[in-house]
Amino acid sequence: MVILDGKALSNKIKEELKKENEILKEQGLVPGLAVILVGEDPASQTYVNSKEKACQAIGIYSQKITLPKQTSQQELLETIEKLNNDEKIHGILVQLPLPKHIDSAKVIEAIRPDKDVDGFHEYNVGKLVTGNETFVPCTPLGVMKILEEYGINPTGLDACVVGRSNIVGKPMMNLLLNAGATVTITHSKTKDLKAHTLQADLLVVGIGKPNFITADMVKDGAIVIDVGINRLANGKLTGDVDFEGVSKKASFITPVPGGVGPMTIAMLLQNTVTSAKRTHK
Repeated sequence: MVILDGKALSNKIKEELKKENEILKEQGLVPGLAVILVGEDPASQTYVNSKEKACQAIGIYSQKITLPKQTSQQELLETIEKLNNDEKIHGILVQLPLPKHIDSAKVIEAIRPDKDVDGFHEYNVGKLVTGNETFVPCTPLGVMKILEEYGINPTGLDACVVGRSNIVGKPMMNLLLNAGATVTITHSKTKDLKAHTLQADLLVVGIGKPNFITADMVKDGAIVIDVGINRLANGKLTGDVDFEGVSKKASFITPVPGGVGPMTIAMLLQNTVTSAKRTHK
């Protein structure tokens, strides 16, 4: 059984991006990322701060915009419009979830597709579905990078994705499909989940339920990717997969923490640098 080390890979990617940014800087180009946070959600604040630190560490110009919870949708859209027109900014990210009075879909659609480094804009989603090059959501893109790093080719594999969110499940399905896998996507309404997971050569889980996937649901020798991150009552972080049990059956498995998590930020940084390079050809 091989543990897929996302932390080590993420550090390697950041080092490469740092070197690349030094070269870009000599050419007068500094990639810029703007992150908008609405409200005081502690988990979101933690994410935003870690994104800011990661940008600084590799030489990306980072702008953090914190707006009060009662900010109107119109004010938020105006903030995005300013960033759309700001030449220093190559990537715009609005931290989700947003307060209830704001329509997330409208906000995402307001971001210019060529600055949508999260890959959530309908234009970019459409390009992903049709198999064209585009910005891809960072977490599933991170999963693909891990597979590539460890020489795991999805072509011809039976893949099962547990969870159908726009952030992980659906883009994951499309990436695997584009890579030649046969993909089943399952969710909370799936009748016999275990029947599907037991067929999978490659199992990707992102549903937000701690230790939900147990050893009896996994085929011998399967590749298991755990996208979940849950904090237990004792403060410990755990994934959606019961690592203890499942690792005894899997051929490859990602740990939590240290698996997919660190890759999400690495891919965000990579998308931002890519966007800057595209702008300046």
